[in-house]
Amino acid sequence: MPISENVSELFGSRVFNSGVMRKRLPKHIYASLLKTMKEDLPLEENVAEVVANAMKDWALELGATHYTHWFQPMTGITAEKHDAFINPTEDGKVIMEFSGKELIKGEPDASSFPSGGLRATFEARGYTAWDPTSYAFIKGTTLYIPTIFCSYSGEVLDKKTPLLRSMETLNDNAKRILKLFGKDVKKVTTTIGAEQEYFLVERDMFKKRKDLILTGRTLFGAKPPKGQEMETHYFGRIRGRVANYMADLDRELWSLGIASKTRHNEVAPAQHEMAPIFTNTNVATDNNQLIMEFMQRVAYRHDLACLLHEKPFDGVNGSGKHNNFSMSTDTGENLLTPGDNPADNKQFLVFLCATIEAVYRYSEMLRISVATAGNDHRLGANEAPPAIVSVFLGEQLTAVLKSIETGEPVTEAKDLVMQLGVKSLPNFIKDTTDRNRTSPFAFTGNKFEFRMLGSNQSIAGPNITLNTIVADVLADYADVLEKADDFEAALEALLQKSVKDNKKIVFNGNNYSEEWVEEAARRGLPNLKTTPEALAEFTSEKNVALFGRHNIFTPAEMDSRQSILLEEYIKTINIEALTMLSLAKREITPAIVTYSKEVVDTLSVKKALGSIDVTAETLLAERLSTLFGTFIKATDTLESTLAAAEECESEQAEANYFCEKVIPAMAALRFAADSLEEITAEKYWPFPTYEDILFYV
Repeated sequence: MPISENVSELFGSRVFNSGVMRKRLPKHIYASLLKTMKEDLPLEENVAEVVANAMKDWALELGATHYTHWFQPMTGITAEKHDAFINPTEDGKVIMEFSGKELIKGEPDASSFPSGGLRATFEARGYTAWDPTSYAFIKGTTLYIPTIFCSYSGEVLDKKTPLLRSMETLNDNAKRILKLFGKDVKKVTTTIGAEQEYFLVERDMFKKRKDLILTGRTLFGAKPPKGQEMETHYFGRIRGRVANYMADLDRELWSLGIASKTRHNEVAPAQHEMAPIFTNTNVATDNNQLIMEFMQRVAYRHDLACLLHEKPFDGVNGSGKHNNFSMSTDTGENLLTPGDNPADNKQFLVFLCATIEAVYRYSEMLRISVATAGNDHRLGANEAPPAIVSVFLGEQLTAVLKSIETGEPVTEAKDLVMQLGVKSLPNFIKDTTDRNRTSPFAFTGNKFEFRMLGSNQSIAGPNITLNTIVADVLADYADVLEKADDFEAALEALLQKSVKDNKKIVFNGNNYSEEWVEEAARRGLPNLKTTPEALAEFTSEKNVALFGRHNIFTPAEMDSRQSILLEEYIKTINIEALTMLSLAKREITPAIVTYSKEVVDTLSVKKALGSIDVTAETLLAERLSTLFGTFIKATDTLESTLAAAEECESEQAEANYFCEKVIPAMAALRFAADSLEEITAEKYWPFPTYEDILFYV
């Protein structure tokens, strides 16, 4: 990026944001639209037509020729259909038009997206509807309009609609609590900062690995001589090529109004991270989809491939997405800020305790929200939090909650000055608590960091869950406190009961340890280790009642989402298994046959010479033969195991089968193949090894 390029001018230059609207819309239209955006008020009828015309003129000036309703179906990625602004005239020309009706409503096919049985193939009509709370933007020559997606009969078929509903219910119930504290705010919004991890590898290497192309991860690969054990990559010097990629990525994201803030190397070789500044959850979800898309698009320009799978390489850390969650009012107050003396900050304690209770009450649902085939490789593998959900608070807040429970006064925390023993270095105030990177749900100063998300999943699902479960507890608190004759006494009793009833979820120690697994079992905390285990709980009576109570999902929509998630898991493992079989039969087997022939031919030649020692060649030939036999048997076993999956009678049974039978068969085949790789001459191995891929970018 040229030094002369003005970042402040670049930022948001392709976004139809408030600044653009203020300049291009009549004052009364702008004011009306702003009320809709900031206060969740219904859109006035006359607004859409004026906005559509202004949006079109702005887009045309920036070179756009098409528009699209951009939505997020249950595939986990985005969808779009492009329509040109052109409208033919009688003289054989065209004019550029875009109506309010076209802005508000679109009509994609609803039968070809996942619906979990809500829609039959012949029931094709679906609708997209403009979401005015998320800015339109330009990508290429197309105006992108964020929208929701539903069926002809109104069933929810996307991730944005329930996310918006969950934000509304949290807003409603948080305002009830704040009103009890004498605060009449217009809106409470959940805010998210989603840190995104990823790998960068040579594109030429990527193209030679069919497993990376088809599944996003390596299905074979022996451990290289060096991995991440030297601990030099984390926060290490960013190499020039990667730095150029990151600068290019920042430029693209900034132009789309995405506040890409932090970039650094991660723990594993070739692994990196970017982190944006917090924004409201709806916009953050849209932005994260764009971040993932542009990570891959920009990588292509730099002859790189960006890998977003949770576990692209075995033996080194996988990639996650840290979901930093907080709640803020329209007046700018962060409701999870403890203040100078959190023990006396009753409002903060209400929202803190509500969040803790929500996590305890619905820990299974939080686990379900991050359950994917890819994420199963990370959770509990000493690189990511375990599948057991717990809350980290740190010493100060733990002491505050203990004081609430026991009634004993808490020692007020004093600012501790960090002294480094060097006179020229500045002194600074230490934070009141350490960080715990092993915790699934950690309080980090003025927010909670939900660290269980997989790197390539949409953040919508986890935040639908977070918003809804916190809203549920806030509603219960409000029901109690609104009826109280003595608010202070009722508040004290409520907080004391909440702390006492939910303290089992708080754990400040090492979540990676076996001791914690045993302790969590004693506490009665669920440990849903795999995706099928987790998804079996999706439609539990408690969860269906939760989402129904807050008008997020109907029971039918809950059933459909469980079906979609199970089907996605089954398809993912099935594709991986089929890819393994293809590579095993068509690439690895011919390579081993060819190499074995060379070894045996060399052995024969040396034997024919008479007195030459052939011990080494004999041992190598025997090892190759033995391992190759094991490999062929493992290939046959995987093939027969996979075929038997068709006999399963339900999606849950099939998902269980893939987890319990197919995945172990895949692991056995991988072990045999990786063992062969370790003794096969490099020139014969059919695709790039970990050593080739991980250390050259």
